[in-house]
Amino acid sequence: MNKIVVIGSSNTDMVIKTNRLPLPGQIIADGQFMMTPGGKGANQAVAIARLGGRVSFITKTGNDLFGRQSLELYKSEGIVTDYVFSDTDNPSGVALILVDSSGEKCISIAQGAIRTLSIKDIEKARREIENASLLLMELEIPMETVEYVAKIALAKGVKIILNPSPIKVIPEKLLKLIQIIIPNKVEAEMLTGIRVSDWMSARKAADRIHKKGVETVIITLGSMGALVLENGTFHQIAAEKVNAIDTTAVGDTFCGAFCVGLTEGMSIVEAVKLACKAAAITVTRRGMQASIPHRIELKK
Repeated sequence: MNKIVVIGSSNTDMVIKTNRLPLPGQIIADGQFMMTPGGKGANQAVAIARLGGRVSFITKTGNDLFGRQSLELYKSEGIVTDYVFSDTDNPSGVALILVDSSGEKCISIAQGAIRTLSIKDIEKARREIENASLLLMELEIPMETVEYVAKIALAKGVKIILNPSPIKVIPEKLLKLIQIIIPNKVEAEMLTGIRVSDWMSARKAADRIHKKGVETVIITLGSMGALVLENGTFHQIAAEKVNAIDTTAVGDTFCGAFCVGLTEGMSIVEAVKLACKAAAITVTRRGMQASIPHRIELKK
């Protein structure tokens, strides 16, 4: 089976579900609390494992309770954890998340150990990266690490997929190294300066990103679905119609499902359709990794 390598963050998420998000300085005392494992990289790795993919996860946690709990969870999901590094000087990452009754959210992250995922760490995992079929990365890891990994993968012909979240300035030389990019509409706007509000504006943004050097652009558009620009052709993939209650982890589920589809021999468009189905299930559930579906649920 083709192997997918995910390089990204591992967090513990502390979530409060409330009727509405507070304004600055405001206290809202009607929330329900839960603590769950999260982190963009971890969510993506869990999604791949649950949807039937073979995945190895490269990350860094603190040498603390949260880090040890995360490692055991990844093992229980069937994720290869040989390159989950432990940092004795920094804590594991923590995310504080507020989610309102419509599923909208705001998130604040204390990254902790993942900020020290270094080129030296990556060298220890070089063979794992070079032997992958697909490499999936996000931007909760240091940018210099992202660039270094991309160069290793490119030299060995490994397909590179970037989920540019959380959005930050991305060097154009990095964009020229990756084959597929998966931003949401806000991230697409930050990359291009084009406000993405409908299919036409999404097309304009995708075309601009493509001209920066990325072969294939996939913009996720929430309840609308996803726009694909591949080989000069646009494809509009409609979303499944569901009642969304929590949008946390939906983008990570989409990315993970998309990677699984590609390793199973699906076309880009077919893999995006699979990803839309998985994402539709995720938004109907609360929590980060708790909301990520298993493959059998997509068949239903």
